[in-house]
Amino acid sequence: MVYYILAGYIVLIVLAFVIQDRFIWKPEKLHPDFTFRYDQPFEELFFDPEPGVRLNGLHFKVPEPRGLLLYFHGNTRSIKGWGKYARDYTRHGYDVLMVDYRGFGKSTGKRSEPQLLKDAQFVYDVQLEKYPESHMLVYGRSMGSGFAVKLACDNRPRYCILHAPYYSFTRVVKRFLPILPVTWVLRYHLRADQWIRKVNCHTYILHGTKDRLIPIRHSEALRALNPAKVTLIRIQGGGHNNLPSFPEYHTFIRDILQE
Repeated sequence: MVYYILAGYIVLIVLAFVIQDRFIWKPEKLHPDFTFRYDQPFEELFFDPEPGVRLNGLHFKVPEPRGLLLYFHGNTRSIKGWGKYARDYTRHGYDVLMVDYRGFGKSTGKRSEPQLLKDAQFVYDVQLEKYPESHMLVYGRSMGSGFAVKLACDNRPRYCILHAPYYSFTRVVKRFLPILPVTWVLRYHLRADQWIRKVNCHTYILHGTKDRLIPIRHSEALRALNPAKVTLIRIQGGGHNNLPSFPEYHTFIRDILQE
C-alpha cells in the first residue's frame, strides 16, 4: 500500500513538473495580422532579443512625454486586453510601453524564467536609446512584478511600481500546493524577495487589503526587507484584479507620477 502511495506521489511530482506551464501562464494568442485599435495614439513595435524570438509591444504616446513607463502585465490574456490600462498613466504625461511575454499575443519563443528576465532587460536597454534612465519607470502587475523589481535591482530607473506583487512566486505556489516539494519542482521562482533588497530606486507597492490570490502580507514582507526604499500603499477593500476601480488607486498613481 505504501509503495502505491509513494509511486502515485512521484507520478504527481513528475506531472506537475511537465505541465506546470499550462497552469502558470494563460496566454491569449493573436494572429500575426491582428490589428490593434485604441482611442489614443500608439505604435506597434517588435523586438528581437535573440534569433527565432520576436516580442510584440504597444507604445502609447503623448506629446512631450515626461518619460516612459515600462509595464509588465499579469499571467493572462495579451496586450490587446491590457492596453486599456495605458490611459491610467498617459493621462499624467508618460509614454507607456507594454510588451507581451513569449507565447502571448503575437510574441514568439519558448518561455523560461532566465529567458523572460533577459527579454525584460533587452527591452529596457532598447528604451534607454530613446529616454534618459532618470525618466524611466518600471511597473509590474501581479506576475509582472517580478520582472519589474529585477530591472530595478539591475538598473537605475526613476521609480519602480509594483501592483499586487508576490514575495516570491515560490511562496505563491506553496500556498496552493503545500503537499508538493515546490522548491524542486517549480521552474519559475521569481525571487522578488532577493531582488528588492538591492533596488536602485524608490519602489512603491500598491496592494488591496482583500486580495485573496496574493494576500497583502506578501507586500508587507517585501517592504520589511528594504523599508528605506519601499513605500507600501494599502487600497482598503481592494482585491487582486480590481485596484483600478478604486479612486484611491488613481490618486496614488497621480501623486507618484507627478512627483
